[in-house]
Amino acid sequence: MKKLAIGCGVLLVLAIGVLIVIAIAGGSYNHLQKLSQGVNYQWSQVQNVYQRRADLVPNLVATVSGAANFEKSTLTEITEARASVGQIKVDPKNAPTDAAKLAQFEQAQGALSSALSRLLVVSERYPDLKATDSFRDLQAQLEGTENRISVERGRFNEAVQAYDTAIKSFPAVFYAGMCGFTEKPYFTATTGADKPPQVQFDFNKK
Repeated sequence: MKKLAIGCGVLLVLAIGVLIVIAIAGGSYNHLQKLSQGVNYQWSQVQNVYQRRADLVPNLVATVSGAANFEKSTLTEITEARASVGQIKVDPKNAPTDAAKLAQFEQAQGALSSALSRLLVVSERYPDLKATDSFRDLQAQLEGTENRISVERGRFNEAVQAYDTAIKSFPAVFYAGMCGFTEKPYFTATTGADKPPQVQFDFNKK
């Protein structure tokens, strides 16, 4: 009888231990799911602001095209850069897990940023263009969009950092890979092409 009681006690302790392990693992798994969804959400936000910028380009080009003798090569460059962005196929809802794919996406977006920057700098030579309400409105929208891009990229990197840290921490490090939780790449901090265009102009200057 005593041995039976001891045996039952051992089994109870083991059962409690198993339940605790399952509870910890379940909580950790749910936490990873939440972080993964957070990364995907921030990725969709990044996509939204990049799409907004792409949608502004045709109107900007059309407005600038009306300026007499405006540099056609600049318009061609920005049109081609926008087309290149459209050729990079990425999932708008799920953050990429391939660093090379994200780098390709960044490069195309950076080329568009650079082209927009040059277009706006060139427009400085056209006082009549700068004085039009439509151009000033597009400039303001572009400035706001570029700022949002910077903000959303930063938030995306923060979400990725939290997720990548979690999958490498105990106890997730033992099962994350087997459950499909793989490391996600960051947006990189580069200089040059991906800087927001400088769009502050003095419209009263003649």
